[in-house]
Amino acid sequence: MVSSGRRTVRKLLAVPLGLAGAGAATFGYASVIERNWFRLRRFEVPVLAAGRPSIKILHLSDAHLTPNRERLIHWVRSLDALEPDLVVNTGDALAHRDSIGPFLDALGPLLDRPGAFVFGSNDLYAPVFKNPLRYLWRTSGKDYKPRLDRDPDLPWRELGSSLQAAGWLDLNNKIGRLKVGALDVEFGGIDDSHIGRDRYDRIAGPVDPQADVHLGVMHSPEPRNMDRFAADGYDLLLAGHTHGGQVCVPFYGALATNCGIDRPRVKGLHRHKGSWLHVSAGLGTSPTAPFRFCCPPEASLLTLVPRP
Repeated sequence: MVSSGRRTVRKLLAVPLGLAGAGAATFGYASVIERNWFRLRRFEVPVLAAGRPSIKILHLSDAHLTPNRERLIHWVRSLDALEPDLVVNTGDALAHRDSIGPFLDALGPLLDRPGAFVFGSNDLYAPVFKNPLRYLWRTSGKDYKPRLDRDPDLPWRELGSSLQAAGWLDLNNKIGRLKVGALDVEFGGIDDSHIGRDRYDRIAGPVDPQADVHLGVMHSPEPRNMDRFAADGYDLLLAGHTHGGQVCVPFYGALATNCGIDRPRVKGLHRHKGSWLHVSAGLGTSPTAPFRFCCPPEASLLTLVPRP
């Protein structure tokens, strides 16, 4: 016969052990299953003049690639089968100094298509451990301040040179132009505002009305820059950085955005002062926080179509 004292001890232990088990199961799901459960999101964006042919843009962001992420590498390579007319990468491709080769391998045949890119902070600075709960009350930009006086420790220049050698536009505080399908596409881009490298004044000014469509490209969707892109007449703004919140609560959504954008627009297609805005929830996670919950990794295929 089990004594009443033992039964009491078992009851007292049942709740914390149950919670610990549920927590372990949740972390296992978030770090093993959902982190590798890649999704393709599709949107139509009505930004073209009547009669102009549609084009498809593949928006990639936040791969945070380490050389051993084979499943991520293979999935990104498979996206060439979508036959996008343009590929735009909005930063944080790297998470390791040996990741350039694997990242270029992931892009594979996509490099033969017209493309454009900007950098994120993690293309320059290797990830370091920090308490992820701090994102609930502050952005991670403050964590970089002690490092900004030092030279970046990731090979970001080599990454940029490799992408440019494939014919992709470097849009870090630059304006560019590409022929995409039958369309003349004008780009304006900025470097990462999350670590203070954005210089919008270098690209400021009204867009060229002779172009068929105008794309504003940035890593972090900071409203102050989004306002300027919209005021200058950019039709579609592309950004990443937020990871869609990375950890979301069912029926509530993201707990934090890690930048100035509001929570309802932490991912997906939205409007911003006359422009369209697409924020990618991204493909990866920092190696120091390798989990996602209710926010699967993603790439997006944006089909630009005529306005109604």
